[in-house]
Amino acid sequence: MATKTINAEMLAKMFLAGAGNIEAKKEFINELNVFPVPDGDTGTNMSLTIMAAAKEVSAIETLDMMTLAKAISSGSLRGARGNSGVILSQLFRGFTKAIKEHEEIDVRILASACLKAKETAYKAVMKPKEGTILTVARGIAEKAEELSWETEDLEKFIPQVLAYAEEVLQRTPEMLPVLKEAGVVDSGGQGLLEVLKGAYDAFLGKEIDYASIAPSKGAGVVKISTETNADIKFGYCTEFIIMTEKEFTEEDEREFKAYLESIGDSIVCVADDEIVKVHVHTNDPGLAIQRALTFGQLSRMKIDNMREEHEEKLIRDAEKLAAAEAAKKKEEPRKEMGFIAVSIGEGMNEIFKELGVDYIIEGGQTMNPSTEDMLAAIDAVHAEHIFILPNNKNIVMAANQARDLTEDKDIIVIPTKTVPQGITAVINFMPEADVKANEETMLEEIKNVKTGQVTYAVRDTHIDDKEIHEGDIMGIGDKGILAVGSSVEGTAKEMLAQLVDEDSELISIYYGQDVSEEEAESFAEEIEELYPDADIDMHFGGQPIYYYVLAVE
Repeated sequence: MATKTINAEMLAKMFLAGAGNIEAKKEFINELNVFPVPDGDTGTNMSLTIMAAAKEVSAIETLDMMTLAKAISSGSLRGARGNSGVILSQLFRGFTKAIKEHEEIDVRILASACLKAKETAYKAVMKPKEGTILTVARGIAEKAEELSWETEDLEKFIPQVLAYAEEVLQRTPEMLPVLKEAGVVDSGGQGLLEVLKGAYDAFLGKEIDYASIAPSKGAGVVKISTETNADIKFGYCTEFIIMTEKEFTEEDEREFKAYLESIGDSIVCVADDEIVKVHVHTNDPGLAIQRALTFGQLSRMKIDNMREEHEEKLIRDAEKLAAAEAAKKKEEPRKEMGFIAVSIGEGMNEIFKELGVDYIIEGGQTMNPSTEDMLAAIDAVHAEHIFILPNNKNIVMAANQARDLTEDKDIIVIPTKTVPQGITAVINFMPEADVKANEETMLEEIKNVKTGQVTYAVRDTHIDDKEIHEGDIMGIGDKGILAVGSSVEGTAKEMLAQLVDEDSELISIYYGQDVSEEEAESFAEEIEELYPDADIDMHFGGQPIYYYVLAVE
C-alpha cells in the first residue's frame, strides 16, 4: 500500500533519526576533509548544529507541524557551527518555511520544501561554489521536483531522490580539483546525505541503534534519546594539576586521597616533583578544589558534567545569573562602540583584552563557536555598535548569522580569517572616529597581514601538489599549505620564506602551549638573523594545536 503523506509525528522521528545518523558518522565525515589539520571538522560542526535542533525537537510537549518547524529552524540556526553547520541550518530554515503551514506533507509539498531549502542556502553563501554541500542540495531539489510529477508514493519518491543525491555526491571530485587530488568526495555533501539516510530509515520504521555504528576512529556517540543516569553515583568528572608550593609528602598524598575517597570515587592522585595530577568523580568539585588549593596553585582544571539533568540545571542557573547581570547593564547607558573577538590560548586572549576587546569567545580552529555563542556575546557587550572579529574563515558565516538575528544593536562583522588579522584590526581602531570610518580602516589594514600557522597532520593525504603523511609538520598560509617537513622550526622557516618579501617590515611570532619560552626565543633569534631588515615581535600565544602562528606585515 502506498504512503502518500508524512505527519508531524513521523517527521519528528525522521529528523531525530537523521541527527542520530550524522552524530554516529561524524568521524567518518571528518576524515573526508581535504586539509588534514586537527581542528573542528565538517562532521563535528554539522553534528553539533543538528543536535542543537534535535534537543529542541525532543523537548516539544504538544507536537504539530508549526511547532516542529520552529524547533528545527530555531535550534539549528542558533546551534550552527562552522560554514558547513551554517549552510545546514539554512537548508533546514528554507525547508521548514515550506512545510510549517501544512498538517501533513505530500510529495508536492516535499519537493517544494527541498527547492526552498536549496534557494535559502544558496542565498546565504556570498560566493557559492559547486562541488560542495550546495551542489548536493541542488541535485536533491531538482530530482524531487522532477519525480513529484511522476508519483504520489513517498515509498518510491524518497529512495529515488536519495539515489540521485548519492550520484551527485560522487561527482563532486570532478567539480572541485582539490577533492579529486585528495581522492575524496565533499564532506559537507556526505554529511547531508547521512542526515537524509537516517531520516529514511525512520520513515521505513527501522529501529537502529546508531551508537552501534562504529565510526572509523572509535569516537564516542551521543544518543538523542534521554537515558537514565541513576547508576551514576557521582556526577562530575573533575581533573586538575596542583603546582605545589611546598613538599608534597607521602603523608600528604595519603591524607588527600582519603579525603577524595570521602567525597567521590574513580580517584587518581599521582605526585611527581613539583606537580600533582588529580582525577576524581564527585558531586561537589568545589570541595576537591578547595582542599587542593591548600597545597598550591591549580592548573589545567577540567570539570565535565556526567548527568544530563545536572547539565540542564546548570544551564538554567547560568541563564538566570546572566539575565540578572544583563538587567543591571541595561540600566546603564550603552557606550558607542564595542568589540567581540574569537580567540583561544591564554596569551592570545590576554593580548585581545589588553587591546580593549570587551568579550572573548573561546574557540577557533579546535572548536568553531556556534551562532548561539555569538548571540550570547552580543548580549553581554553593552554597546550600540559592536565589531565582531571571527579570526577564522570557518567562523565568519556564524558571525554573519548572529548579526542578522540581532535587532537591538548594530553588528559589524570584520571578516578576519586569522588571529593576527584580528589583532591588526583592533590595533587600528580609532575611538575618535565614527563606526563607518573604523570599519573601512580595519578592512583595509587586514589586507596587509599575511599569516602562517605551523601544526601537524592527522592523516595521510595529497594536497597542493604535496604528499603529506600523518605526523608531518605543516606550514599553512592564507591560501594553502606552504611547507611540509619533519621539524617544527625548519618547516616554519620554509613557510616564512614564502611570506616575507622586500616590502615586509614586521614579523610577529606567537608561540603555542607546546613550545617552551626558550625554544621560542631561540627561534626568534634565528628569524632575526634571516631577516635583519624586519622588526621581530615575539609573544606567548598559548594556543593549542598550532606550534607557531606567524604574521608578516
